[in-house]
Amino acid sequence: MKKCSIAVLVALAFAVVAMLGTVAIAQDTKSGKVPDSFKIQDKLFKKHKKSAVEFTHKKHSVDHKLACTECHHVYKDGKNVFKDGDKVQKCAECHTSPKKDQGKMLSLYKAFHTNCRDCHKAAKKGPRKCNECHPK
Repeated sequence: MKKCSIAVLVALAFAVVAMLGTVAIAQDTKSGKVPDSFKIQDKLFKKHKKSAVEFTHKKHSVDHKLACTECHHVYKDGKNVFKDGDKVQKCAECHTSPKKDQGKMLSLYKAFHTNCRDCHKAAKKGPRKCNECHPK
């Protein structure tokens, strides 16, 4: 009986550890819960030439103290009217073309790269080369 109890406890311990490994830690924001990190990828790109970017939301918003409007935006009359607490849309809801700009609306590819890469260049920190964001 004792051996059976130990085996059950060991099995339960492994199950708990496995479950904890798959649970994403999330940050509470005014717009809702946001995973601390997630992959930036979109079905709009039929074929990915490079790996998806692992984005660390908590590192950017908490550690680097970036305002929500550094990444999130809703433009009206040329001004970003997004406010902390507004519903966050996926980028592809507005940037509907994978590679071609549509008037003033950047392609999804260009929107991602312009926002992230230009910010990293201006801050002179963070990844700035392709393989630093898109590991093999």
